Amino acid sequence: MKLDRIDIRILHELQKNGRITNVELAELVHLSPSPCLMRVKKLQQAGYITGYSAQIDIAKLGQTITVFTEVTLKNHRQIDFARFQQAAEKVEEIIECHLISGGYDYLLKFVTGGIGEYQTIMERLTDMDIGIDKYFSFVVMKSPFIKTHLPLKSIFPM
Repeated sequence: MKLDRIDIRILHELQKNGRITNVELAELVHLSPSPCLMRVKKLQQAGYITGYSAQIDIAKLGQTITVFTEVTLKNHRQIDFARFQQAAEKVEEIIECHLISGGYDYLLKFVTGGIGEYQTIMERLTDMDIGIDKYFSFVVMKSPFIKTHLPLKSIFPM
């Protein structure tokens, strides 16, 4: 499926407000409601829209910390990457995992109840023999802003 400017606009608006009504969305993207709904369904079926979720203000729930962790593996065979990724995916506190280029192999993002909990998770991971050679931790002190939407308008000019 090749996307056009209207499809990009639909994606842009839906990522800003996944609860928008079809009528409101149609108005924003300059379509009538029926064709707008058909486009949204096509975008869902084609896998461009993978789901809808609530954004939660975690600070209201209690104290947490966010830690970015650089991980370097001992070996770099495909099986080593697969073993590490499978183990990391099972850790609920790891909310992002990126295989990256540069001086280390992975960048992980953790959200935990505190530094002690984070350290316990890291000790468990290093004891699991999943190929971790070394890791470096960066505790987030403050997040001035976090954007929850992709810059679709600048990546795919409309």
